[in-house]
Amino acid sequence: MAEWVYLLHPPRENFIATLSESEREVFGRHAQYQAELLEAGTLLLSGPTFGPENTGICVFTADDEAAARAVMEADPAVSSGVMRGDLRLMGVLRGR
Repeated sequence: MAEWVYLLHPPRENFIATLSESEREVFGRHAQYQAELLEAGTLLLSGPTFGPENTGICVFTADDEAAARAVMEADPAVSSGVMRGDLRLMGVLRGR
């Protein structure tokens, strides 16, 4: 099992502050998807970055790149086309 990260790149600056109603609906489904990944033990951490560029970050585990890509592409933020997903293999350093 490897750690992966996908970055969610927004379509414009100040994205969180300027969400349309349809984008809010997508992000409701995105939040539910993230909660399901967390419950399944797949998701390690996720959240947005703040400032003008609201890039989202999702760190999770998957067996291989195909499985990781499937996780990213199933995220409603990506599958809807609202945000662009950027998948990368990641090394996670764990403390304690």
